[in-house]
Amino acid sequence: MSGQQRRALDEMLRHAPLDVGGDVAEARAVFHEMMTSIPLPPDVTTAPGHLGGVPVVTVDTPGSDPSRVLLYFHGGAYAIGSAADAAGLAADVSRRCGARAVCVDYRLAPEHPFPAAVEDAVAAYRALLDQAIPADRIAVVGESAGGGLTVATLVAAREAGLPQPASATVFSPWADLTVSGASATGKARLDPALTPQALRTRARDYLARTPGTEPLASPVFADLAGLPPLLIQVGSHEILLDDAVRLAGRAADHDVPVALQVWPQVPHVFQAFAALLDEADEALDSAAAFTRTRWARAAKAADGTAPDATPDAALQP
Repeated sequence: MSGQQRRALDEMLRHAPLDVGGDVAEARAVFHEMMTSIPLPPDVTTAPGHLGGVPVVTVDTPGSDPSRVLLYFHGGAYAIGSAADAAGLAADVSRRCGARAVCVDYRLAPEHPFPAAVEDAVAAYRALLDQAIPADRIAVVGESAGGGLTVATLVAAREAGLPQPASATVFSPWADLTVSGASATGKARLDPALTPQALRTRARDYLARTPGTEPLASPVFADLAGLPPLLIQVGSHEILLDDAVRLAGRAADHDVPVALQVWPQVPHVFQAFAALLDEADEALDSAAAFTRTRWARAAKAADGTAPDATPDAALQP
């Protein structure tokens, strides 16, 4: 079944109306329509609000632990997408992790170029801490541009002297805005959703006059020392494959505990298609296991209990 599912998803994405590198207003409208075309499950609740002056949408599922928070950063190449658009995938992650998700509506380019997104992300994270939510009860999750933003936020938080969360998980991270990874061209024929030309267009919008090698814009060039355990998931049929691989290598080089999962023959942010694709369902389960394990270990450490020596489920091949 999985091969048939992958082929059907590839065909669907190749015929999708979204042009990531096209007119921004049109792309935002099309993306919103695509992401909200399937209603949220009836047991999912969403509530708009603000964190540190930044708009957010809180996503809750039954049985979630109110003391734990998933800080969620949506995708959209820093120019499209919204917290509301990400609610479906955030709810799926929330349900599996047993925690509420807070989706951040960071400012978008080209109206608000770098470092606006990073500033908003750090402000939201700082506001959670100011609400007396311990850092070790927060996990950060991001998809695509939100994945790169996740890592940039942790680097900026470290530089600001803020404590690190328990873990971070990124799906198909866009971590190199110079679009210089080998897969940008090597995987172009296989990627049904993204093109290097589209990413370069959006990178120009976001960077404005900032060099693409700026670490908080492209965390593959950042010093990642001191970041929390990191899980990176990526599909082998996407032009951002090399971003994920290089980000994992960078984290390992800086002594960050990191797990890289490359899922064969699946596209960009395939986790969003768990209703259609077995691999997406499995990947989300793996991400949730990783997040819950890191929370459990942080709780044991806080209690003075010896940490469990069992490897994270997400670290297994």
